[in-house]
Amino acid sequence: MLNTNAVLLGSVIIALGVAASGYFIGQGFLESRVLERSVTVKGLAEREVRADTAIWPLRIVTAGDDLQELLMRIDAQRSGVLTFLAELGFETQELSLSAPNVTDRHARDFGNRNVRYRYSVEQTITVFTDKVNAVRDAGSGLLELGKAGIVIAQNDYDVRTQYLFNGLNDIRPAMIEQATRSARRVAEKFAADSDSVLGKIRSARQGQFSIQERDSNNPHIKRVRVVSTLEYYLVD
Repeated sequence: MLNTNAVLLGSVIIALGVAASGYFIGQGFLESRVLERSVTVKGLAEREVRADTAIWPLRIVTAGDDLQELLMRIDAQRSGVLTFLAELGFETQELSLSAPNVTDRHARDFGNRNVRYRYSVEQTITVFTDKVNAVRDAGSGLLELGKAGIVIAQNDYDVRTQYLFNGLNDIRPAMIEQATRSARRVAEKFAADSDSVLGKIRSARQGQFSIQERDSNNPHIKRVRVVSTLEYYLVD
C-alpha cells in the first residue's frame, strides 16, 4: 500500500511539473511574439547644393586639304583659346591639352572623294576648376572666339560641361540624422494608430546617397538624396 501511494504521489508531481513547464514554455512563446512585433519605415533626406567643381572641355576643329596649313592653323587657334581662358582668370594648372587628332577622311571613308575637305584636325583644351561661376559666365565669350575664326565644337556629348559636387562628406552626418528623424516620425504615427508604443531600433540600413542635377537648365545645382530604412520594435 505504501508503494502504491508513493507511485501515485510521484505521478502527480511529474504531471504538475509537465504542466508548469508547459505554462512557462507557452509564456516564453508569448513574450517572444511580443518582442517580434515590429514596424519597418523609410526616412528621406534631400538637400540642394551648388557644384564646387567644373570640367569644361573646349574642342577646336579645323578642316582643309593642306595638312601642314591645318597644323599651323590649329596651333594659332589653340593659342587664341589659351589667351581667352587666361583673360577669364583661369590658371595654367587648371588647364590640360590633348594631342592634336588628325583625320584623313579619304582613308576613313574608303576613298570617298565626295567629302569637301580631306583632312580635319581637332584638339581639346580641358578646364578643371573650382571657379564654377567663371565657367558659367564664359559662354558669351565663345561668340567672340567664333568671330575670330576659332570654331569650338559644343554639340558633341563627350565635350559637354560637367558640374560636380565633392562636399558629400561634409553634409553626410546631418542628412543621415534628418533621414533617421523622418523615419521615426513615420514609425511613431504608425505605433499610435495601432495602439502601440514605439520601442527600440531593431535594425537600420542606410541607403546609397545619390547626387543628380536638379534640372536640365541648371546642371550646376545638385539634389543630394538619401533614404534610410529602420525597423522598430512595437510594445503594447
